[in-house]
Formats: sequence, C-alpha cells, structure tokens
Amino acid sequence: MMRLKRGDRLVLASHNQGKLAEFQALLQGSGVTLLSAGDLGLAEPDETEDSFAGNARLKARAAVSACGLPALSDDSGFCVRALEGRPGIFSARWGGPERDFGRAMQRVHDEGGAALSADPSAWFVAVLCLALPDGRDALFEGRIDGQVVWPPRGSGGHGYDPIFVPNGDGRSFAEMLEAEKNVISHRARAFAAFRDACLPAEDRPGR
Repeated sequence: MMRLKRGDRLVLASHNQGKLAEFQALLQGSGVTLLSAGDLGLAEPDETEDSFAGNARLKARAAVSACGLPALSDDSGFCVRALEGRPGIFSARWGGPERDFGRAMQRVHDEGGAALSADPSAWFVAVLCLALPDGRDALFEGRIDGQVVWPPRGSGGHGYDPIFVPNGDGRSFAEMLEAEKNVISHRARAFAAFRDACLPAEDRPGR
C-alpha cells in the first residue's frame, strides 16, 4: 500500500505554474506539503516515452532520484478525434519551444479543417504517477470528453482550455471558475483515484 501521511512533503515533478496551482487546490486540507520541481531547482527530463503513462512514470522517477522525496508527476494532453488523437502526448510541444498555446490552439483549428468542423469531438487525458524513494510507483488516469470550439473563449485556465467545452456544459474550461473546473477535469478525476488510494481516509480533501 502506498499511503502518504499527514506532514509528508511531496514534490510535484513539474515547472508548470498552472499545474502547481491546480494541485495545491486539490491537495488543500490533505496535510501534505506540495513542493514543485522548480522550487527545488530540479531539471526537467526529456519526455521520451510514447504514452501518457510512460512519460508520467519517467518524470516521477527522475524527481525521486534527484531529491529523495516522494514525487507526483502528471502527464496530460489534449486529444482531437479529427486529428486522430493528436496533439496527445505532444500537446505542449505543439506550441513550439516557447510553449505558446495560442499558437497551439490555432494549429488545432487549422490542421483540423473540414474534418474538425464535421466532428469536433475531443478529450483531455491525465495520468498521475506517484513514485516513492523505495522504488515503488503507481499510476492513476482520468479523462473528460467534450468538443472543440472556435474561436477560443474565456480568459481563465491554461493550455487548450479556451477551445474545449466539456460534455454537459456550454462553457469552455477557460470560462469556468477554477473551483468549478477542478470538480470535473481530467486531472481532478485522476487525482480522485490517487486520493482514494494514497491519502489517509481521515485526511482526504472533502472528507
């Protein structure tokens, strides 16, 4: 069993400030202190695997090796049916070296073309990996389905949020309050699985 304890320090294996804020909100009340790889000056490893799970495990294990603390990594992406699941694991790289998501969203629109107009189906996937210094790790996956909208809508969120409307809601992720998005997002769903498996029952957020 891979349970964290109240008072433990957990490293988020990411330099992405948007993800850090999201995970801090999700962990609120857990008794676990979240640090980021950026806070500790850890290098970001190259994401060389061919799946979300593979990249999540790679990042978590790299963080554990570098700092000796339990690490939680996230590999997530935006998948568009008209683009045969792309950008997928390459979601951040679609924005170029600067990770310009305005450019990445424009690319989804341009490359999707008529196929995207005919079928705007899309989904976000997140896979979390908790890795411990003793060599154990565990994976947790979440997914949310919806559709691509154009032009981008809303000023909140990050990444592809302005062009994604989840099924059952008329707003893009970027038009929602962060707290609303955190209830239904792919990352929240993966986190719920992580929470149930890895946080003590009495310390779980929302309990």
